[in-house]
Amino acid sequence: MSTNIHTSWDHEVDVVVVGAGAGGMAGALTAHIEGCKVLLVEKTDRVGGSTAVSGGAVWAPLNSQTEAAGHPDSFDKVWTYLRNTVGDAAPASMQRAYLQASAKAVDYLDHHTEVKLVARSYSPDYYPDRDGAAMGGRSLDPCMFDGRLLGARFRELRDPLPEFTVLGGMMITMTDAKHLLAVTKSLVSWKEGMKLVLRYFSDRLRGYHRGTRVVLGNALAARLFKSVIDKGIEYWLSTPLQRIEVEDGRVTGVTLMRNGRPFRVRARAGVIMASGGFPWSAELRKALYPKPTGAWSLSPRANAGEGIDLACQAGAALGTGHAHAAFWAPVSIRKRPDGSEQLYPHLVWDRAKPGLMAVNQAGLRFVNESTSYHEFVLAMYRSHEKVPTFPAYLVCDHAFMEQWGLGLALPGGRPRQHLIDDGYLYRAPTLNALAELLGIDATGLQSSAEDFNRAADLGVDAAFGKGSTAYNRYLGDAAHAPNPCLGPLRQGPFYAVKVYAGDIGTACGIRCNENAQALDASGQVVPGLYAAGNDMHSVMGGQYPAPGITLGPALTFGWIAGQHLAQRAR
Repeated sequence: MSTNIHTSWDHEVDVVVVGAGAGGMAGALTAHIEGCKVLLVEKTDRVGGSTAVSGGAVWAPLNSQTEAAGHPDSFDKVWTYLRNTVGDAAPASMQRAYLQASAKAVDYLDHHTEVKLVARSYSPDYYPDRDGAAMGGRSLDPCMFDGRLLGARFRELRDPLPEFTVLGGMMITMTDAKHLLAVTKSLVSWKEGMKLVLRYFSDRLRGYHRGTRVVLGNALAARLFKSVIDKGIEYWLSTPLQRIEVEDGRVTGVTLMRNGRPFRVRARAGVIMASGGFPWSAELRKALYPKPTGAWSLSPRANAGEGIDLACQAGAALGTGHAHAAFWAPVSIRKRPDGSEQLYPHLVWDRAKPGLMAVNQAGLRFVNESTSYHEFVLAMYRSHEKVPTFPAYLVCDHAFMEQWGLGLALPGGRPRQHLIDDGYLYRAPTLNALAELLGIDATGLQSSAEDFNRAADLGVDAAFGKGSTAYNRYLGDAAHAPNPCLGPLRQGPFYAVKVYAGDIGTACGIRCNENAQALDASGQVVPGLYAAGNDMHSVMGGQYPAPGITLGPALTFGWIAGQHLAQRAR
């Protein structure tokens, strides 16, 4: 533990919050509402962190909307599900604290801030066949936000991933995407599509750098940011943390780099660390990630682990016992002509659709392609123990490509030759020729396709169960029979992309108790130090039970930290 004693401070508040993502802003807002003077500091020049580039789902079981959404729930049912998915990968006390507080946190933010969430009427948990699972109600989505309400500060909101936009800056949801793909087939879709496009071009003509119709995680970040502004909470951008100050074994403040010089801020009640985890820390990745791994994170590059390092220097310890150090997602990688890389996350759009098959270097299937993104990558690692599976290959035929697209390759006859020229997309007239292009076993690929086609004709995937669960079918094509996730691979040309083990954030973080207080290696509280978001050791233990299990705990433990700090301040 480092101890630094200063006789003077440059600034003084009750609470310093490090990191302007969901966890940090929830903590800052709660502490402020409960009477604290708060300073929110952000390393980058944008607000939102990984929240702003996420899908935005918030898993908050037992929330007040579950019954209205058609899915009455109970603590015992959710507890059973968590024990059947997370088990002992995270302390039972932390899981219980989360379930007891998440609905309260959502209600609190709804009442006191601009954060408005709507429960999904149908959205199965990721393991719907396990006891305690629900078919909806537990996951909520942020309501659409009008970016124009931020005024000039709209540019201070982190932009979404380009893959979540079309036309160079128009954000869309899955429902929007379906309407846009059907504009020539349905009057309803044409009307909805035209409204989206006209709104977007109106924004651009008015000088906005992107569309102001903000959805997904960008909407959650925007709503939190609007609340921070409305409540007059002091926030500093481009202000990285340099040191956590400790006096007599207690965290008393921070040293920041502000306007090119060290700037010391006293925190009378304490400090909340919410700096986004360590997905871009080469050192921590090497120590904690499985092999092989690479710089394949979808999180902002500023999330490089300095906050966790400095918290450990101040006496905190990393959590242990987790199942996985990160939350995984398969990503395809395009190397642009200028040498930069573009990562495409294969989360919920293409893998579950009928006609897509995933194989390893032997040309053999190794996974239910419709499973969750986290489980897909775990299957890659298991397969790799016997057969090279880094990269794995997503394969489809011409009919699939035209209807659904594949990664960065868009459907409907849109241009894709540039992706082939870049070496991102592979195209060949036959499966054998495709195997030769990819450098994988042609016999294995041909055999896998034949088995896959037989399964598609029957509607039953006996080998891997694609389309066998409610979650699979939720992401499939409801209009496709007999199985919404199974279709054939018969119509050339055939296409493929390579996928790698990407992550959407880290699960290993600062060990905490039920009050979000940081703990040392012996399990004792580090006085004055708190954590939330991906800086906190995952209450899910690196497992991924449902949509929104990162943002749900981020908001919840940010709220818990803010409440506890306010009690201390009083």
